[in-house]
Amino acid sequence: MNQIDLKFALLLQEIRNLSESELYHQIRLAFEKIPDVTRNNMISFFNQFLYWGSIDIENNNYEEIELKVKELKNHVDDFEELYVCLEDYRSKKLLYAILNNWVHYDFATLNEVIEKCYDDYFDLDLIPSCNNEVLVDLGAYTGDSIISFLRNYGDTYNKIYAYEITPETYQVLVANLKDYSNIVCYLKGIGDKKGAISVINSGVDASANVAFISDEGVVPMVTLDEDIGEAITIIKADIEGLEQEALRGAVNHIKNDHPKLLISVYHKNEDLWKIPKMIKEIDSNYKFYLRYHGGNVYPTEITLIAI
Repeated sequence: MNQIDLKFALLLQEIRNLSESELYHQIRLAFEKIPDVTRNNMISFFNQFLYWGSIDIENNNYEEIELKVKELKNHVDDFEELYVCLEDYRSKKLLYAILNNWVHYDFATLNEVIEKCYDDYFDLDLIPSCNNEVLVDLGAYTGDSIISFLRNYGDTYNKIYAYEITPETYQVLVANLKDYSNIVCYLKGIGDKKGAISVINSGVDASANVAFISDEGVVPMVTLDEDIGEAITIIKADIEGLEQEALRGAVNHIKNDHPKLLISVYHKNEDLWKIPKMIKEIDSNYKFYLRYHGGNVYPTEITLIAI
C-alpha cells in the first residue's frame, strides 16, 4: 500500500465510523474555521449556482453540508468501488482530494491535483491521437472544446456534431465554427427521451445556464440514439446536470460503438460515483480516469474520461 491508498482508506474509515450527525457537525466546524473572505465567497458561489445546495448562516441553513453528508454516508461503498476502478494514481489522488475537501476543506491536496499540462477533456497521456473521429459535443457553448480538439489533434475528424441549448450562445457557436467543414450545429438538448428543455440564465455566464426538462420548454430535447444514425467515436458532455439523462439516451451508441466518453461529473454530488457506475453497467470493458481543471477551494470542473 502506498500513501495515497492509505490516506484514502483512512478517510473512508473516518466517514464510516462517524454517525451522520457527527459527520455533519465535524464538517460544520471545519467550515467555520475557513477564513472569512474565503468562506463568504464559497457561500456566494453555492447560492449562485445551487447545484450542491444553499447556505444561509443567518437562518441556520446548511443544506450544502447536509447534502454532502448524506452522499458520503449513503454511498461510501460506491466511492470505494470507484477508487478501485480508477486506472492511475493521478485519478486516485484526485478522488481522495475531492472527498477530503468535502470532509475537511483541504485546499492543499486539491491544489496539487489541478491539471496544468493538458486541456480539459483532451489528456494526451490517455488519448494520444485521434483519427477519423465522429465527435459529439454536448454543451458545445461557443465551440471552445471543439477548437481545443482541433488544436490538440488537428484536422483528424470525419464529422463533428455540436449541441447547444442557449439561443444566443448557439449563434456565437455557429459563427465561430463556420469556416470548418463537416461540423453540424444543433439548437437542441440531449436527454433520455424526446421532449423539451427550459433554460434558466445563470446570471453569470451562459456556459453555466441551467437546463431542466419541462413541458413548457422551448428548446427541443432528443436522444443521441435517435438523433445520430452513424457510429460515434467520442462523446463529450458538460450539460449542467443532465449528463446522466444524456448517457441513458445513448445506451445503444455506447454498447455498439464504444466511444471515448469525456463527461463532467460535478454538477450533482452523486455524479462522481454514479456516472462511472452507469457506464460500467452498459459496457464493463470501459477503463476510468479522473482529471481536474477547477480551483483549489471547492472541487468543480471534474472530468471522467472513460475509454
